[in-house]
Amino acid sequence: MSVISSKAPEVLPTGAAVLGCRRQLEVALDIATAVLVVAMMGLMIALPGHEAGPFHIMFLAVAIAYGYRMWPVIPTICATLVITVLAGWLMVTHASEGRLASPELAEIPLMPLVLLVMVWHGHRRMAAVEQLKAMAGRQLDAIDREREFFRDASHAIRTPVTIARGHLELVETAVLEDEVRSDLSVAMLQLERMSALSNRLLAVARLDSGGALSKQPTDLGALVHEMAANWSANTDRIWRIRTFPTGVMRADPEWIEITLDALIENAVNFTPIGGVIRLGCVRIGDRCIVEVGDSGPGIEPDDLPHVFDRFWHRKPPYGAMGTGLGLSMARSAAMAHGGTLSVRNDPPGGAVFTLELPAT
Repeated sequence: MSVISSKAPEVLPTGAAVLGCRRQLEVALDIATAVLVVAMMGLMIALPGHEAGPFHIMFLAVAIAYGYRMWPVIPTICATLVITVLAGWLMVTHASEGRLASPELAEIPLMPLVLLVMVWHGHRRMAAVEQLKAMAGRQLDAIDREREFFRDASHAIRTPVTIARGHLELVETAVLEDEVRSDLSVAMLQLERMSALSNRLLAVARLDSGGALSKQPTDLGALVHEMAANWSANTDRIWRIRTFPTGVMRADPEWIEITLDALIENAVNFTPIGGVIRLGCVRIGDRCIVEVGDSGPGIEPDDLPHVFDRFWHRKPPYGAMGTGLGLSMARSAAMAHGGTLSVRNDPPGGAVFTLELPAT
């Protein structure tokens, strides 16, 4: 049996309601400021010879109200002139009657000048904030367009690449001359690069959109040890692996694997046959640190700032040309986890990539 509640549905405040509430607060502040100004004028009339106190309080109240409620420039200047003229007329009148000391008259131009200077700086700041908002909006639009381009480009590349590979695989089964088969191998290699580029473009778009991570309890030390065992099966290089228990952390194991694959693949491509590749993992305090080092030629000092740039790469001396997205994607994944990825040259030779992730 269904039960129908007679309770009225809860109505959430809309943007119009919030705007109306804010408008009411601004009107209340305007009325309170006007009442205070009139009250201070009355005190100046009632207390001849003591006008300085109410005069200062009046302008102080206007300045405080202006901090919460920026009035347009022209009305603000007009209101300031009216207050100054009325208060100044009272002070000049009382000074001429001998009730007010003449030096007090110096306050008449000074207080409105201070207020108007504050108004000027307030509007300059507001204009600067509006410019920053406009710049931020344009930058966000550009980022959104870049993400859409990555998604569209990756999808657009996939279909023709898949069709071309299918036809070339059919041709590959036929009896071909050595020269033709060599050309066919080159074409297949380039299609594989395009396929990898398409997949990584799509992955980058997903990662940049903030919706790609699926965090779950992950033992980083065990994951690094497993990947090290898989890669070290290649015995043409010397592998030095040191992993320590890191405990369980919240991370996306798929993206951690993609990150480590990119770092280790880069080390392999820049390490000569018989060279040394170092892989280590340790937990220090609230950080888990993974290092991947190689005994290759290292990175030129001029190239260090560009290592993680998208589509920037050098021809690896011991591997195939990459897509220029692997290291960039690895750094994006590290940042999405709240961590960092950095690189440095090791004094004995080679490069060292350091991945730091929060352990908590």
